[in-house]
Amino acid sequence: GIIRHLKEMGIGVLITDHNVRETLKITSRAYIINNGEILRAGAPGELSADPQVRKIYLGEEFSL
Repeated sequence: GIIRHLKEMGIGVLITDHNVRETLKITSRAYIINNGEILRAGAPGELSADPQVRKIYLGEEFSL
């Protein structure tokens, strides 16, 4: 898709979306924001495995 094409060209894209599963599938780095503060930043796999991110944002049953 267009986002992957832009990534290959070295162009960064900012996506704000609540469809976390689909968004994390196409990103190399993400930020989880809670109450206006960055809770965690990192690769999708790191974020989806983080206990605090799972508890506050993703839910205990979340998987990529």
